[in-house]
Amino acid sequence: MDELLSWRPQFPILENTVYMISNSLGAMPRGVYDRMREYADTWATRGVRAWGDGWMDMPVAVGNLVGDIIGAAPGEITMHQNVTIAEAIVTSCFDFEPPRNRIVYTDMNFPSVMYLHEAQKSRGAEVVMVESDDGISVPTEKVIAAIDERTLLVPISHVLFQSASVQDARAIIEHAHQMGAYVILDVFQSAGIVPFDIKELDADFAVGGVLKWLCGGPGGAFLYVRPDLVQKLEPRLTGWMGHAHPFDFEIGPIQYREDGYRFLNGTPGVPALYAVEPGCRIVSEIGVEKIREKSKRQTSRLMELAGEKGYETRTPVDPARRGGTVSIMMPHAYEVSRELLRREFLVDYRPQAGIRVSPHFYTKDEELDLTIEEIGKILETKAYERHELAPGTKAKVT
Repeated sequence: MDELLSWRPQFPILENTVYMISNSLGAMPRGVYDRMREYADTWATRGVRAWGDGWMDMPVAVGNLVGDIIGAAPGEITMHQNVTIAEAIVTSCFDFEPPRNRIVYTDMNFPSVMYLHEAQKSRGAEVVMVESDDGISVPTEKVIAAIDERTLLVPISHVLFQSASVQDARAIIEHAHQMGAYVILDVFQSAGIVPFDIKELDADFAVGGVLKWLCGGPGGAFLYVRPDLVQKLEPRLTGWMGHAHPFDFEIGPIQYREDGYRFLNGTPGVPALYAVEPGCRIVSEIGVEKIREKSKRQTSRLMELAGEKGYETRTPVDPARRGGTVSIMMPHAYEVSRELLRREFLVDYRPQAGIRVSPHFYTKDEELDLTIEEIGKILETKAYERHELAPGTKAKVT
């Protein structure tokens, strides 16, 4: 008996779909309806007084929910619009002056943050990209070899978005610190599905978001800054929320706060923060360790099923080196993914990765078989060419 399926009724979309896309957007918890109504009611009845009632503190109060999951203490995480902005706040704290002006990252990072770091060349940064040998993982020794005394920042992903390969973050962080460099750890694809403690990893910074495995919706990215760095750094990407006395509206340079609030900038996106809470509370109550055990079992089964069909999987075979996604490559993978969506099998496609299939704690074992079987039907009938929904093929899960 799968005890985690007791949470399934909390996610409305699971009633009518085979939901295999939590790596991209986690299913919405039913409790979000109540939280969004609470937001609207607060605005309607309290008006401008809502800021003093708690809206101003939400970027940190909500961050505490994330902190409970990844091992950060209260006040150490702030919430932002997206990871690119969170990472930009970090880069704005540094000058790229030789000889320590290098940024080292891999070609398996999410492209949005690549664009950000490439843009730092105009500020004097020298960018070093470490390339994958197989498009699935990046050897730890290659990353470590690229980090030397000239390195300032090392933005790496804990779990790679295309292949779900788990990188050895601890080894990279330890070497970077020996070289005097700072590590920005992207935990977007690990928070909520792969257990870790950000303090034990000793990351200088961590960025991520809640819209995937934490089921918290868009607009809920987070930033962790190691406590001993907080008062040493002065972000240039800043604003009145980072000011020590924001309602004094002082003219001139900012006077930074002494706590994590100094990494905030403008007025927060309050509605998105309301949506974060239900998913994070569910994940906390279940425990990431239990979620991880189910994930390893189900992703192993997916790889087995795909192998039986002769499909290539572009995901590590070792469950310990694999996150929550199985990337499956086959002929016409993009077209097949579109046809799956039409049939209410929710997956996605990425170049060089194929179809990404991502079960979560609310996924039934039978849905694994249904997904692989439906792929086979689409390929056998060439439905990807017709883009027609055959009678009786809509997912039926009881």
